[in-house]
Amino acid sequence: MTDLSPVRRALLSVSDKTGLIELGQALAARGVELLSTGGTAKALRDAGLTVRDVAEVTGFPEMMDGRVKTLHPMVHGGLLALRDNAEHVAAMEQHGIAGIDLLVVNLYPFEATVAKGAAYDDCIENIDIGGPAMIRAASKNHAFVNVVVDVADYDALLAEMAANDGQTSYAFRQRLAQTAYARTAAYDAAVSNWMAGQLALEAPRRRAFAGELKQTLRYGENSHQQAAFYIDGSNRPGVATARQLQGKELSYNNINDTDAAFELVAEFAPENGPACAIIKHANPCGVALGATLSEAYQKAFDCDRTSAFGGIVALNQPLDAETAGKIVEIFTEVVIAPGASEEAIAIFAAKKNLRLLLTDGLPDPRQPIVAMKQVAGGMLVQDKDVGHVDLADLKVVTRKAPSDAQMADLLFAWKVGKHVKSNAIVYVKDGATVGVGAGQMSRLDSANVAAAKAQRMATELGLPESPAKGCAVASDAFFPFPDGLLEAAAAGGACVIQPGGSMRDDEVIKAADEAGLAMVFTGMRHFRH
Repeated sequence: MTDLSPVRRALLSVSDKTGLIELGQALAARGVELLSTGGTAKALRDAGLTVRDVAEVTGFPEMMDGRVKTLHPMVHGGLLALRDNAEHVAAMEQHGIAGIDLLVVNLYPFEATVAKGAAYDDCIENIDIGGPAMIRAASKNHAFVNVVVDVADYDALLAEMAANDGQTSYAFRQRLAQTAYARTAAYDAAVSNWMAGQLALEAPRRRAFAGELKQTLRYGENSHQQAAFYIDGSNRPGVATARQLQGKELSYNNINDTDAAFELVAEFAPENGPACAIIKHANPCGVALGATLSEAYQKAFDCDRTSAFGGIVALNQPLDAETAGKIVEIFTEVVIAPGASEEAIAIFAAKKNLRLLLTDGLPDPRQPIVAMKQVAGGMLVQDKDVGHVDLADLKVVTRKAPSDAQMADLLFAWKVGKHVKSNAIVYVKDGATVGVGAGQMSRLDSANVAAAKAQRMATELGLPESPAKGCAVASDAFFPFPDGLLEAAAAGGACVIQPGGSMRDDEVIKAADEAGLAMVFTGMRHFRH
């Protein structure tokens, strides 16, 4: 095997015709013979190029609605033959098999077909067979064969050939083969996961996950860690699909925090009013509703002004000029919203380091999604926490029942608590967080942290008392002992929402009654590790 290998004969068969004509013209100009199938051959011929049908090479017509066209020794022999193996060369001569030096294939649009909600049989028909078979064959024989599966690699191929007088280097072919194998792996993963869903298999014996590189990152959580951002093609509104209008490249931590912020604010439907969430290190430092977006932002910011510095702001409605003007008063890393006015965009333009991400909508907080977490030697897989409770789901367990206003704050606090790292305690008053205790080793500690945050808010805003006085309290899991509940009551809590289910529920309920609290159980917890 020599390092450089010439490209004399190419087989092109693509569903995505982007760039096809330009590629075909460039190859033909170098004297490369073009083989093709179906619609690809027609497109090339319509552009005035000379193309030989694969059916002519194999001696068999395309049949069975195109299911059988390239599955033939004349094709696979041309892809798999080792050019420096005398027996392979002799077999090619004996059977009239000509080598194929370049394979350009992109697969039937299975993922897109599923994404648009097509019927089962339509999805099945969009499972490519011949394409993956050829890709795998060409990739295995990358010592001599180039395989291109991405339109993005057309220019690189032509540049490589131009630099090497119509030849390609072994290192280049290796890189193409790696990309090709990853593509077929991702394709098979999409098919197998779709079928698992169709069969309602909660835990398939084998499960594959795949992603496409969106961007390489400067580093990971810390500067000594390498990192990259991959997308799964699901098109869920959020950081993966947003348009970045300005600001420097997102970092690993920016992406993680922005996702946390947007998923949280999506809990509040825009038709129910403006909402804002400010996130720091994947935890909310302030979340609020408001009569206007500007008011919602101000209330969220006031909850913890110190932590909001350098944070992520997520909005459930398009960014307007008034809100933009307030946001730029302090340093903010990222703002993500479902749109923005031209006036707001102009205000942000003066802050070149502020990233502005715009989406085409909000993610559905109840959409079932598979969530993964890597552990040593394996991976934990679960459904994303899309648990939701409504007013009718709440069970009043104390002598005192919450008022309507308190119920509204309790439900708001519950939605926020779902997005706070466990152990989580959230204090809410008048549709805004006033204290958040996150990620502590005990629920008592989280209640203390939330109380301290509320007291600092009082100091920063010059309030006569802690805003936690009379607040609603949410706990992401049950109180195992009365101490955490009583700590929240001492901070000013007037009503509590929690899952219930502790062996000591009776003790906790008795303590709530003695403290004059109203308390409701949800029957659902929201651990977030």
